[in-house]
Amino acid sequence: MMKSALRDIVKPVSLLLAIANAQIYLMLPAIANKIPHASLPHASSNASLKIVQQPLRNATTAICPAQLETAIATTIDRPQLNRARWGISIQTVNRGDLLYSRDAQNYFIPASNVKLFTTAAALQRLGSQFQIRTSVYPTIAGGLQVIGRGDPSLSDIQLQALAKQIKQQQIHRISQLVAEDDYFQGSIINPSWQWEDINADYGAPVNSLILNQNTVKLTAIPQQVGQPLRLNWSDLREGMQWQLENEAIAVPASKSSRIIVSRNSGAAVLKVTGKMGIDAPSESINLAVVDPKAHFLRHFQRRLAQAGITLSPGNELVQQQERQSTLGLREIAFVVSPPLSELLVETNQQSNNLYAEALLRILGVRVQLTPTTRSTADIGLQNVKETLTTLGVDPTGYALADGSGLSRQNLASPVAIAQTLRVMANSPLATVYRTSLPVAGVSGTLKSRFQGTTAQGIVLAKTGTMSGVVALSGYINPPNYEPLVFSIIVNQSDQPTSVLRQTIDRIVLFLTRLQRC
Repeated sequence: MMKSALRDIVKPVSLLLAIANAQIYLMLPAIANKIPHASLPHASSNASLKIVQQPLRNATTAICPAQLETAIATTIDRPQLNRARWGISIQTVNRGDLLYSRDAQNYFIPASNVKLFTTAAALQRLGSQFQIRTSVYPTIAGGLQVIGRGDPSLSDIQLQALAKQIKQQQIHRISQLVAEDDYFQGSIINPSWQWEDINADYGAPVNSLILNQNTVKLTAIPQQVGQPLRLNWSDLREGMQWQLENEAIAVPASKSSRIIVSRNSGAAVLKVTGKMGIDAPSESINLAVVDPKAHFLRHFQRRLAQAGITLSPGNELVQQQERQSTLGLREIAFVVSPPLSELLVETNQQSNNLYAEALLRILGVRVQLTPTTRSTADIGLQNVKETLTTLGVDPTGYALADGSGLSRQNLASPVAIAQTLRVMANSPLATVYRTSLPVAGVSGTLKSRFQGTTAQGIVLAKTGTMSGVVALSGYINPPNYEPLVFSIIVNQSDQPTSVLRQTIDRIVLFLTRLQRC
């Protein structure tokens, strides 16, 4: 769930998609008398940053550590990037030898690089085989009580399994269906997230009974020119929970298309505006559900009915506010999540915000709330810091507001990120942690980056992107040098994200070509 700080849920199509998908090539000058001219392309005479639609060139000439500072400076110290803030730390994994540093002790907005802290702490605290259990108990009144513990992977498939287990208990009718959704305390939406983000799937609410990642899909389809778009819900029953104001229309073919979906604050009212070319393909928009507990209950009632278990007429779904005691009651059904090692792969490789936020809260559920800890998430943040401090990460090197990186109040230094990577690389859980990261040119959010370059397959790193922010931090195993950790963050840039990514990628390619000399 790679997040961006969108100012509405905008789905560009047609020509805009073609532009966004175009590969951008940054012309860099050769470093005179340092790196052979054949290894870098020539720049224009005025040394400006020239952008052309061309693949990233894969230079293979070796670079000595002494040349690294000049190579990086030539890459980022350019007029078009002079307003940006760069933070870079490059170290060896084993000894922590510093190869390069630029403002590495300073705070930057790290975007999804925050997940490196959250997943490291979760792995260390919970263990790689930790699983999240969702339970069903009978109620004294003849109903069913579902207890959620924040499993972000729970889907309709698991609800079917629960319904089957309940049916095997010879239960055919229930008086009520109760949702125990208080395993996590506090707001289901981080108060520092921006409103436009919590409309979208990447900003879905985080509660104890998560289902289908707390999202619902709306698809827009053009019809006749001048007529409103047809809007279809992937789940009609869930769609009935929303009030649609459809002002989007179809326009003639080859016209630029743009759809904007906005939600009224605090209400399940969606306003759809914009236009789509009559020849444009349908556009699917994933939206965060407004009431995740009710969303869960509706789906579970449906799965129970399909299994032949009905809710008695005149009764209702109950959104329990306070937990009922299960002492003396027998658990009649349960499902468990995949082990934490697999949950971390989804969290880091796909940059799934919901998974990261659920893990953060799980870190805080066993501690009593105090006046200074307003929520389970607050306690989770404290536990992240305590855990990483114990491992050797400087606690003053970061200040977190959430577990996913969606908040712009998160701050972290490249040094703190590099420290986290190093301590995890030298821990017994190193393999599990590394495996959770995207692999350059192979998997996750790096699948389409670095393909056909010297970085493919040897760089494992976490991406991070939001408006004006691009980050990449992880591990590199250069074929002719010892393993490295690196953290590269750029803030406050007015350049397109594609330009910033290409610049970061060039720095990474330098590191893959290091050799002792």
